[in-house]
Amino acid sequence: MLNLCEVPEMTSPKSVLVENGDTLINLLAYIDLNPVRAGMVEKPEDYRWCSIGYHAQTGNKDNFLSMNLGLMGYNEKDEKERFADYREYLYEKGGLETEKGASINERIIAKERGKKYKLTPVDRLRFRTRYFTDSGIIGTKAFVGRYYEEFKANFASDKNRKFKRVTGLDGVYSLKRLSNET
Repeated sequence: MLNLCEVPEMTSPKSVLVENGDTLINLLAYIDLNPVRAGMVEKPEDYRWCSIGYHAQTGNKDNFLSMNLGLMGYNEKDEKERFADYREYLYEKGGLETEKGASINERIIAKERGKKYKLTPVDRLRFRTRYFTDSGIIGTKAFVGRYYEEFKANFASDKNRKFKRVTGLDGVYSLKRLSNET
């Protein structure tokens, strides 16, 4: 089985055709560890714009992302076991010292080892809360309106929010204020 992955580089994104298995898991780990290596976050899933962050924050809502990595015996496990296995791989790889930036702190890795790399209900709640409090909804007016209606029960306030046009981007609206325009 083959997967097509987008690999960002300094100049522009590149598409790479990779065979599932060891190559794919290494490529995914490389991408998910970039925010750690850049010193932006301590743990990969703390960065919401990567696959591990999406899995942690939403529980992979609607199976949006595949956990099929093509590893022997991997797909015989349920989704939670595959996710825990990938987190273990990611943390152990991310804890290795490299010349290319920061690594995951050993104290964090030890804590995750103790939990067998599984997210607890408290972890899930923390990620989900962060997802809905730090994030906004950005897109066309119809998109923002539709998803606001779907998720408004998750917002702290029961007061209806108004979305605003994002200055400089025609046809783009946001639930959060991203510009000085009112």
